[in-house]
Order: sequence, then structure tokens, then C-alpha cells
Amino acid sequence: MKHTVPHDLGREKAKQATEAAFAKYQSKYAEYSPKVRWVKDDVAELSFSIKGFVLAGGVVVRDSEIEMELNVPFLLRPFQKTALGVIETEIKRWIDKAKTGKV
Repeated sequence: MKHTVPHDLGREKAKQATEAAFAKYQSKYAEYSPKVRWVKDDVAELSFSIKGFVLAGGVVVRDSEIEMELNVPFLLRPFQKTALGVIETEIKRWIDKAKTGKV
């Protein structure tokens, strides 16, 4: 399932906001072992564990949007929207901070 978060920051500031959001996510939800690995300048792989399952996905930072995708096993599909919603909330919070120069 793909999900996008629009922004008006430009790619570089959006990436900074995304990195800050993931850093916050990693500390806030440490019990889920969230991991982020940037494989290209604007593409990251992400994963976390819940109930013995590893959920994997990715993020692509574009000039005017951040696209997220999360691959979820069938048994955890109800959790998919919740997980994307939590990630989106953090990214939006850091987009707002980036607009005010706090990133």
C-alpha cells in the first residue's frame, strides 16, 4: 500500500524532515525495533517488528511529496493503516518544524 504526504519544502529540506521524523520514531517506538537505511540520496528502506513479524517498506522523498510504502503480512493488515498513520504524523510534524527552521 502506497501513501503520500505532500509538502512544499523542496527535496533537501523534506529529506531532513523525514530523517528527523524517523529519528523520533526510532526513540519513541523502540520496542518495535524500527530501522531506516538510506539506499540512495532520496530513497530509504525501513522496517520494524511487531508480534514476531518484520514489516518492511520504503520511503521516496520527492520535490513536493514523500511517498511511503509498507508491506504487511496478511494477518497484520489491520495494522497497516495505523502504522502508516503514525509515520505520516511524525513526518508532518517535522515538515512543520522544517518550515519554521527548527530542522
